[in-house]
Amino acid sequence: MPNLQVLRGETKTLLSIVMPAYNEGATIMYALKRVLEVDYPCAVEIIVVNDGSRDDTAALLATVGDQRVRVETHRSNRGKGAAVLTGVWAARGSHLLVFDADLEYDPNDIPALLRPVLSRRAKVVYGSRIQGIETAYHSLHYAIGNRATTWAANILFNAYMKDLHTCLKLIPLDLIRQLELSETGFGLDTEVTAKILRLGIRPYEVPVSYYSRSRDEGKKITWRDGFSCMNILLRVRRSASPVVRYSNARLHAQETVTIAGPSVSVTPVATAAKPVSEEVA
Repeated sequence: MPNLQVLRGETKTLLSIVMPAYNEGATIMYALKRVLEVDYPCAVEIIVVNDGSRDDTAALLATVGDQRVRVETHRSNRGKGAAVLTGVWAARGSHLLVFDADLEYDPNDIPALLRPVLSRRAKVVYGSRIQGIETAYHSLHYAIGNRATTWAANILFNAYMKDLHTCLKLIPLDLIRQLELSETGFGLDTEVTAKILRLGIRPYEVPVSYYSRSRDEGKKITWRDGFSCMNILLRVRRSASPVVRYSNARLHAQETVTIAGPSVSVTPVATAAKPVSEEVA
């Protein structure tokens, strides 16, 4: 049976913020400015992945001079999930968080996710949108869809999460690199949480603010992604069963999770190979 060492004992927290961007020329520079202005309780790096944008995103990113920012480029559009995975393998930090360039989320909420990590209360932390509290949804369909898929995940994995699809997921880099993620579109968001829940890990949730944009403003997700989400949840639920399950969100250094079967096979991070990509410049 393969063995997953979830975390190595780290002595220093470095946050890697991955910002996927596709045709976000209207917001990318302001998003970077907002993220860089935050007073973080630890060191940070920002990895912007230009996912084959056809607008002026690339030209704007070429003007960024802040040493905390690095840019990865896909020659063609490969999907948000592929952009996030490029950032995962380019990251150098101890923890990783995805932050979209559309500014639906407030970067000033990020320090609240870091506090449970720095206080050693939790290792996996989600910023959950609580509907009706500092949130605004442009569409009833999106709000109901998120609730429906979140409840499906809770039922399938015997969990109790408030927000399956929050963008703000703070996850140890060692852990996310060992999940053998394969989704290249919006489904990666679901796959990450499904595999974390399948291992028995329960994210520690903190409230965050949210202001959604409309389709006219560039929102790209559709109803088809909701059906894809359900398929991913079911696929992961039918995968290998964990034989060691954590009863809460705390993961301590040197703890291990052992899993049975081939469907969620993992390799130690020290020997895990980076997926080959022919589309990254």
